[in-house]
Amino acid sequence: MKHSHLMPYSALLAGLMLGGCSSSSTTPADTSTTTAATSTAEKVEMNMGHGLELANMDTTVDPCTDFYQYANGGWIKNNPIPASESRWGSFNELAERNNTVLRSLLTEAAANTTAEKGTPAQLVGDFYASGMDSVAINQAGYTPIKPELSKIAAIKTTDDLVKTIADLKSKGVSGFFGMYVAQDDKNSTQYALQAGQGGLSLPDRDYYLKDDERSQKVRTAYKEHLQNMFKLVGDDAATAQKKAQAVMNIEMKLAQSSKPRVELRDPYANYNKMTVQAFAKQNPNLKVTQLLTGIGAETASDVIVGQPKFFKDLNGLLKSVPLSDWKTYTQWHLLRSMAPYLSDNFVQENFNFYGKVLSGAKEMQPRWKRVLRTTDGAIGEALGQQYVKENFSPEAKQKALDMVHNIQDSFREHVKDLDWMSEETKQRALAKLDAFAVKIGYPDKWKAYEGLDITRDSYAKNVMLANQYEFKENINKIGKPIDRTEWGMTPPTVNAYYNPSMNEIVFPAGIMQPPFFDPQADDAVNYGGMGAVIGHEITHGFDDQGAQYDPEGNLKDWWTKEDKEQFTARANGVASQYDQYTVLDNVHVNGKLTLGENMADIGGLSIAYTALQKALEKNNPGKIAGLTPEQRFFLAWAQIWRTNIRDEAQNQQVLTDPHSPGRFRTNGPVSNMPEFYKAFNCQPGDPMVRDEQSRAKIW
Repeated sequence: MKHSHLMPYSALLAGLMLGGCSSSSTTPADTSTTTAATSTAEKVEMNMGHGLELANMDTTVDPCTDFYQYANGGWIKNNPIPASESRWGSFNELAERNNTVLRSLLTEAAANTTAEKGTPAQLVGDFYASGMDSVAINQAGYTPIKPELSKIAAIKTTDDLVKTIADLKSKGVSGFFGMYVAQDDKNSTQYALQAGQGGLSLPDRDYYLKDDERSQKVRTAYKEHLQNMFKLVGDDAATAQKKAQAVMNIEMKLAQSSKPRVELRDPYANYNKMTVQAFAKQNPNLKVTQLLTGIGAETASDVIVGQPKFFKDLNGLLKSVPLSDWKTYTQWHLLRSMAPYLSDNFVQENFNFYGKVLSGAKEMQPRWKRVLRTTDGAIGEALGQQYVKENFSPEAKQKALDMVHNIQDSFREHVKDLDWMSEETKQRALAKLDAFAVKIGYPDKWKAYEGLDITRDSYAKNVMLANQYEFKENINKIGKPIDRTEWGMTPPTVNAYYNPSMNEIVFPAGIMQPPFFDPQADDAVNYGGMGAVIGHEITHGFDDQGAQYDPEGNLKDWWTKEDKEQFTARANGVASQYDQYTVLDNVHVNGKLTLGENMADIGGLSIAYTALQKALEKNNPGKIAGLTPEQRFFLAWAQIWRTNIRDEAQNQQVLTDPHSPGRFRTNGPVSNMPEFYKAFNCQPGDPMVRDEQSRAKIW
C-alpha cells in the first residue's frame, strides 16, 4: 500500500520490478547441508532446485530461437495463473512462500492482547486483528468515513474545498494532485516541498484519451463502477449516473492536462523550483496558503513544481467547474481510497473494477492476504522487525555484501575498458560508483511509530491513522537534515531499487532468497540471478535518468558534450530494439518508457557475467547436470523472469510500467551478448543473434 499523498516510488526510485508483487517477500532458504566428503559439483547437482530448476525448461525449443521459452516453457505450461491473481511468476512464488511466514507472525501477534502499547508486536497485532474482524467491519458499513463525507457535504466555498482537500490528503485520500516532501534534485542535502500532476482514478492518462476498443470498454466499465459506488452510499440511480458523469468529465480534463509517462522521465523538465508566493500567484484558485497550512507545510518557502501546466489548467478548472461537481469528485476519491477497508459490498465493487476489469483477476484474494499486504504497507517496519529476526541472518547479509562489492569491481573494469568514453568522463563515472551507498536486508535504524494509536476498534480508522502518521512524518522533513538511513521499501519486499538522489542501491531481505540468491547454489546460478539484479541496480546509476545525477545525488551534468552524444546514441539504439517487440495484438513495448530498465538489464547482466568469470578462476565446478557454468548463468537470469500474465494486466503494464514484459527482459539483453551465443552455440541468422552493428553495449 503506497499512499496516494506521497510520490509513488516508481517515480522516485528505479526498482527491479513494479506491479504484481506489492508487499511480496519470501521464506528463508533451505539451509540443510551435505557431508564434507561430497564434491562441490555433486552438492550443487543435488540442490539444483535452489535457484535453477531444470523441470522449468522446454528443451524441445532451440535456445537460439527463443531463449525465454527454452528456459521457462515447462514452467509456463505447468503454472496457470491462480484465479485471484492477474499474473504469476517467480516474484509471486517467492511472495507466496513469504506470505506464509508473515501470516504466522501476524496471527501470533494478533493473538497477543497484552502486548505493551506502541511496541511492534502491539501495532502489527492490533492492526492485523482489526482487518481480520470481518463481522465488525461489515456491521460498520461505511460508518468509518461518514465524518469525512459530512465535511464534503458541508463545503460551500472554494476555501472550504481546499480545506477539505488538505484534510483528506493527510489521511491518504487520492485526488486533485500530488504533494509531498523529498530531496531537492539540485541540492541533495536539503528536503523540498514537491507538487506534481495527479487526480486520475484509471492507471494512466491514456486510458481516458485512447480510442481503441480496449480503452473504450474500460471507460464504459469505469462509469458503471462509479455509479455502483455512489449507490452504496445511498444515491438513487439517476443521481449516481449524474455524479459518475461529473467525475468522468473532471478526470478527462485532468488527463488532457497530464504529461505522458515518457515525458515524465525527464528530470530537468520536472524541476521547476519557485517560491511558494510565486506558486500561489500563478494559481490563485488553489488557495495555496490555506492548502499548505492545512497539510502542515506552512513553513515551506519554496516548492518544486513538476508540471506547471497541469496546475495552471487545474487552477482554471477550479473556477470553471461547478463547486457541486468538485464535491462529487472529492466524495468519489474518498470512496475509492477507502473502499478496500470498508464492508464487503464496497470491497467487492472495488475488486469488480480494479481487480477484474483492469487486471483480469477472476476472484478476490483471501482476506488474510489482503490485510497482510495492507499491514506491511501501513506499518511495514514494525512488521519487518519481526520478520528479519527469524528470516535474515547476518551471514546472508555478509554474503550479499560480498557479491555487491564483486559486481562493483566488475563495473569499474567495464568503465575503464570503454572505447567510446573519454578519460575525463570515466573518472567522473568511477567517482560516482565509489560514492554508492549500499543497504542490504533491513534499516540500521527502525521507525518508532511514536504516537501512532492503533487499536482493534476499526480497520478503516487504523488505515487513516497510519496514513496520517506517514503524511505528517513526510511533511515534517521540511527544514530538517537529510535522513540517509531511511528506506523506500519494507524489509519483506521482493524487490530492489536505486535512488538517484541518495546515490544508493537497496536490497530488502525479501529478495535475498531463491531463485535470486541461494548460498547452496553454485556461483553461476547466483551471479545469473542476484548478481545480475545487483548489476541492474548499479547500472541504474548510469541509465538515461541516473546518469544525469552526480556522486552526491544532485541533478548535474558531469559529461563532456562528445561523451553525452555517444551515450545518447547508444541509448536510442536500446529504445529502438525494444520498440520492435510485440506484446498483444498490435501493442508493442514502449522503448522510451522502458529505456532505463532495459539499459539496467543489459548492463547488469553483462557486468554480472564478468564477475562470474572472476569467481570461476578461483572455483570452477565445470558442468553440472550437463550444463556449463555459462549456460547455468544465463538460465538463472531467464528463470527469474518467468511469468504468466492476463491480457488486461499485460495491457496495463505496457501503458504504465517502465519494465518490459518478462520474455523481453530475458531475450532482449542476451540477444546482444556474444558470450550468450558462445554458451549455446548460436550462429549468425539465429533469431537470438543480433547483427553486430545493431547490438546494444553501453556499459
